[in-house]
Amino acid sequence: MKELPTLTNSCEWPSGDPLMIDYHDNEWGVVVHDDKKHFEFLLLDCFQAGLSWRTILHKRENFKKAFDGFDAGMIAKYGPEKFNSLMSDAGIIRNKAKINATILNAKQFLQTQKEFGTFDKYIWQFTKGKSIHNKWNSLKELPARSEESDAMSKDLVKRGFKFVGTKICYSYMQAAGMINDHLVHCFRHKELISHKH
Repeated sequence: MKELPTLTNSCEWPSGDPLMIDYHDNEWGVVVHDDKKHFEFLLLDCFQAGLSWRTILHKRENFKKAFDGFDAGMIAKYGPEKFNSLMSDAGIIRNKAKINATILNAKQFLQTQKEFGTFDKYIWQFTKGKSIHNKWNSLKELPARSEESDAMSKDLVKRGFKFVGTKICYSYMQAAGMINDHLVHCFRHKELISHKH
């Protein structure tokens, strides 16, 4: 039987929230090479700006439904009618700037895909195609940005993406497994290092 992780051998931040625990144990820091997943994290991180990840995670299914399963091709075609229906959807974060940014980001995402073959190929160049495994002992040590997230943010902005500041880029890199920021005592830290890409 698989031993259940205790607080002593896990990161503390999920703090008893079942959705957060599941996200921490199964998704956070896991290497992403699927473009649809990349776009989902990009979209969710855009809406997270200024809010907690817990808030976004609890609305994730609503976002999925509202934004056509995170399909960038469909989102890029959204017009005023769809925009208005999103603005009246209480299940998501009704923020005009963020909804507009998501539609714009979908267009830029498709453009970047076209240029590089896949968005994955483009985004992983910021960590030279490898995960960065940090060795933090406490949550206090976790940075909000890095040289890599600075470079990613700068390039995304240049490409016309919105809501892609360095802090948002850093959380995105953590989510997509480009950075392993599990604390060293966390059972996931070692698992992710030994996991072959």
